Amino acid sequence: MSDTMKAGAPARPTGAPGFGRRGPGMGGPGMGGPMMLPGAKAKNLKGTMRRLAASFGGQKGIIIAAWGIAAASTVFAIVGPKLLGRATTTLFEGAMAAMTGSGGIDTAAISRILLFALGLYVTSALLSYLQGWIMSGIAVDTAYRFRREIAEKMNRMPLRYFDGTNHGDTLSRITNDVDLLAQSLSQSLSQLITSLATVVGVLVMMLSISWRLTLVAFVVMPLSLVFVTAVVKKSQKLFTAQQRHLAEVNSHVEEMYGGHVVMKVFGGENRSAAAFRERNDLLYKAAWKAQFLSGLMMPMMGFIGNLGYVAIAVLGGYYATKRTLAVGDIQAFMQYMRNFTQPMSQIANISNVLQQTAAAAERVFEFLDEDEETQETAEAADATLVRGHVEFDHVRFGYSPDKIIIKDLSAYADRGHKIAIVGPTGAGKTTMVKLLMRFYDLDAGRILVDGIDARQFRRKDLRKCFGMVLQDTWLFSGTIMENIRYGRPEASDEEVVAAAKTAHADHFIRAQPEGYATLINEEANNLSQGQKQLLTIARAVIADPKMLILDEATSSVDTRTELLIQKAMDNLMANRTSFIIAHRLSTIKNADLILVMKDGDIVEQGRHEELLAKCGFYAEIYASQFDASGAVETACAS
Repeated sequence: MSDTMKAGAPARPTGAPGFGRRGPGMGGPGMGGPMMLPGAKAKNLKGTMRRLAASFGGQKGIIIAAWGIAAASTVFAIVGPKLLGRATTTLFEGAMAAMTGSGGIDTAAISRILLFALGLYVTSALLSYLQGWIMSGIAVDTAYRFRREIAEKMNRMPLRYFDGTNHGDTLSRITNDVDLLAQSLSQSLSQLITSLATVVGVLVMMLSISWRLTLVAFVVMPLSLVFVTAVVKKSQKLFTAQQRHLAEVNSHVEEMYGGHVVMKVFGGENRSAAAFRERNDLLYKAAWKAQFLSGLMMPMMGFIGNLGYVAIAVLGGYYATKRTLAVGDIQAFMQYMRNFTQPMSQIANISNVLQQTAAAAERVFEFLDEDEETQETAEAADATLVRGHVEFDHVRFGYSPDKIIIKDLSAYADRGHKIAIVGPTGAGKTTMVKLLMRFYDLDAGRILVDGIDARQFRRKDLRKCFGMVLQDTWLFSGTIMENIRYGRPEASDEEVVAAAKTAHADHFIRAQPEGYATLINEEANNLSQGQKQLLTIARAVIADPKMLILDEATSSVDTRTELLIQKAMDNLMANRTSFIIAHRLSTIKNADLILVMKDGDIVEQGRHEELLAKCGFYAEIYASQFDASGAVETACAS
């Protein structure tokens, strides 16, 4: 999973002189950053935003200060046009006086005004940069804390949650949702403050110049608001469709990439290409309409604004001839009017972004509020004293109340014994092992380890007593040496090599280009399935556990290698309690005890020869696999 650095470079300042910035979402909903699904809304907006605010803790004061700095930056920038208008008026009056011979241009006064205006703009820029630096730091720190909390939460979650939840959904909460929160903190909230400050400040400055011109400007404003509302409403649906179709395209590509070999085998290239074209066409239609509509916003806003400029220019010129309004004031007013419409559209878009931010925060909080594993016992039993006696005492378990897998299971495994678990698919073999490892807690009954209820051990300590080799191999990106050492991080290189030799993996490892330093890639596709299986066995060997769990550990290797591994496993299982989930009965003939499961219960138990002699369910399974001549069936019939 990805981590976010705690410190980062400041984001681009959001308060540059002129205060007419294009805020997040100006291109339309769904643009300009990582997002979940445009249009998504929180179920409890107020409650979620209150909880999000509470999560800032001691940073609230810093955030408020940053908003104050953003507002101050905007105010300094707003004053600028009026000063420039005053300079224009001074220049105009001086020029007129020079033409009539009654005076000249006061360059000193103009210089003072311009220097003062420059000082205001520089101060505004510095404050804006400071605000951006503060908010970007808070945003990155918040994302860091949320990701850390989610990662820690995942380690406390029961396996039941991950078995019943889409992995992509959980990953999306860690990446997309947290990224959206960080972006909103860094940009959208500050942009909202600056936009509100701009609207209020510009309105005050316009009224201070001329209430009549302000009234004319407000006649044009409703046209802008109506247009912005219509575009946002329409484009919102299109961007939602665009994201949905994009997800379908990505899902199809990922599916076809993952199953590329199967697709080739069954000649599905044409069908795959046709399905891709269909999804891509839908994405194209939604995307170009969304982009077209969002692209209309700025030109149309400019057109509507120009209508207002014409009206202001005509009326302002009239007032200038009547000497009721200075030329510089008209210039300043037109600048203010140009910068009044844009914050209005920004506020409309930011409100939508904040809805999505609340929805993202709600998804993060939902995950953090999920039920965790039951608390560990205060006085845990000492797992280092475990010798390997295991007893299942009337165990009952189901993944849900209406889906009971194990109904009433009782069995006993003595230290050093090899216990084979056989039965058809869905009989409860793997579930039995999961209960033994406390991946799930029982509905009823007990599992005793050396006479102590397994719930009296800490989960971590109990699991250290087991070494597990599963059918599904898991290797991480790293060297072969690191993957084997994962079973016991403190193991020396010599111990790793010895474990590989025990698992009969040493010969193929040394045949690799870099030997034990060979890097396993992300998909581990530079090794065969059998080689990966051997590495997982070596990992179990080096862990040197007191008990073993083998889930058909040799199913992916050839017959010769299987025989070698069986010998190595016999050495490894000596004096260790071993639970072997077997589908091929040939691998468990020498087991000390075979548990035959059917529909969640043990229907038979005993050694191989004893079970065959009973002519029961085990004999049926054995006959279906190996008794081509029908000898077992004939013997049982007689």
